[in-house]
Amino acid sequence: MQHTIPLDQLGAQGPAMAHAVEACVHCGFCLPACPTYKILGEEMDSPRGRIVLIKSALEGQLNIEETAPFIDHCLGCLACAPVCPSGVPYGELVMPFRTYAEKRRQRKPMDKLQRTLVNETLPYPGRFRLAATMGKLAQPFSGLLPQELRGMLAMLPDHLPPSQPLPRLYPAQGQRRARVALLAGCVQQVLAPEINWATLRVLAQNGVEVVIPPGQGCCGALPMHQGEQERGRGLALKNLRVFPKDVDAVVTNAAGCGSGIQEYGLLFKGHPAQSEAEAFAQQVKDVSVFLAELGLEGPPPLRQPLKLAYHDACHLSNAQGITEPPRRLLKSIPNLTLLEVPEGDMCCGSAGVYNLEQPEIANQLGQRKAENILRTGGEGVAAGNIGCLVQIRTHLQRLNKPLPVYHTVQVLDLAYAQAV
Repeated sequence: MQHTIPLDQLGAQGPAMAHAVEACVHCGFCLPACPTYKILGEEMDSPRGRIVLIKSALEGQLNIEETAPFIDHCLGCLACAPVCPSGVPYGELVMPFRTYAEKRRQRKPMDKLQRTLVNETLPYPGRFRLAATMGKLAQPFSGLLPQELRGMLAMLPDHLPPSQPLPRLYPAQGQRRARVALLAGCVQQVLAPEINWATLRVLAQNGVEVVIPPGQGCCGALPMHQGEQERGRGLALKNLRVFPKDVDAVVTNAAGCGSGIQEYGLLFKGHPAQSEAEAFAQQVKDVSVFLAELGLEGPPPLRQPLKLAYHDACHLSNAQGITEPPRRLLKSIPNLTLLEVPEGDMCCGSAGVYNLEQPEIANQLGQRKAENILRTGGEGVAAGNIGCLVQIRTHLQRLNKPLPVYHTVQVLDLAYAQAV
């Protein structure tokens, strides 16, 4: 697509945005793959339509206020990427454009408050635990609060698990086969700390020594995708300083974190730490990929047969192209039957903090995902991302079908534990 985007005014990320616009031939293959287009049925709520809007805004033909609502509707799920015959790097357009737009738009006071609460709590486990505890106390009075805050309270779980601090080192069992560092995440440490512990046990069971660097924090993905790149870059820089270089990999068990880190090359474009950030991103592997490449020590059979639906987290399957490794690991467990979810490539509506900022669309997607999971006849569901797990659990409960929801490593951990 031809354009007159003023690259000299867009900084180091300008060429990436322009390239994405140039690559789009307006063919429309992305339309049926896009969740928001399926739900809203508007051209401007499709990837193709958003590219035209962004192009027009960058060229000065549209103002930001006209464009922003449709960009806000975008989940960032990248379902458009695998089906695009032209290979449009859609994520390299939307992420920097959100930062461009955020600096120029006027948000309503409640929008600003919601975003401040999100950015000042979710990336920090201690703050988030305190905020979630206070939110539980406020739930009986949620009807008195603005809609933006009611949606945040509605997503809180019935009970917060107790804090489970991680050690600095978790030794391998038997002969050491590898040494890795674990990215502990932020929200996950509060909502599901057992995922990190299951990850440590499964890695150790497979001869992997795990270092958990003190001083680490949020990878920056949450603010990055909200158009707060400077905040995201600041969080990322802290991790670049504390993670060791002499490990076989930096392992993550949250698809959103892994995906965000793979975007460090764009995030740090033109920054003095660009090379360091790109090297760090190359070290990072999803735990399913690391275990599949290492070679899993065959897990024992489950004591009881289990039919398990597998949900593809968008930031694992679309953003990172990881679909087979988690399936291979789960299928290696005797007595486990893995089931495919209808419309498996459809986003569940979590998408970082999308379900907080766009609750109506997110609720429709969440219900649709829960209904499709139930159609499998599965006795539980597995996924590789904390946001998906929370969203799916919430909507299964709303349908009065509260199936067990597992992270992939929790299923492996269960199999190993039953052999004891």
